Amino acid sequence: MAANKTNRRGFFKSGTRVALGVTLGATAIMAAKHATAEGTVWQIDPFKCTQCGRCATDCVLRPSAVKCVHAYDVCGYCDLCGGYLKPDANISTAAESQLCPTAAINRKYIEEPYFEYVIDEPLCIGCAKCVKGCTDFGNGSLHLQIRHNICVNCNQCAIARVCPSDAISRVPASQPYKIKGSLPKSDSK
Repeated sequence: MAANKTNRRGFFKSGTRVALGVTLGATAIMAAKHATAEGTVWQIDPFKCTQCGRCATDCVLRPSAVKCVHAYDVCGYCDLCGGYLKPDANISTAAESQLCPTAAINRKYIEEPYFEYVIDEPLCIGCAKCVKGCTDFGNGSLHLQIRHNICVNCNQCAIARVCPSDAISRVPASQPYKIKGSLPKSDSK
């Protein structure tokens, strides 16, 4: 009976040591991964983006961490905004004419003929329909960006793997978002 207690004690001691070792090892691996990933984030270059729609479908999150952003300094505040209204909606600006499938863009009257367009990010799914409309029929003030406070910062971004224009890359976390209102550093003089 005494040998049986010793074996049980030894079993529990060694089992506890192994469990503690595995837990510490896993914690160290996770900390090392987080420390290397913390210095960089995924970012979309709006000058390369082709509005393919894959940001909405290929992100590991639902809804996507990619959201539409608005460069207000570039916007024309048009009555018939190509990013807000369907292309054939020039006869009606009613809700059924909205281009966004989730009504994530809110239109606010400023003065005739100007309107302000504000993105309701929680509703945005990153489908790029508004961005494509704004680029095709407007001045391109709407564009997509990965929101770092939502993104889980995957080691290999699922969207970056399928992006046809190679618009998504890892950048230093301290680097600001690329906004269409300003030229990329390589193009500015």
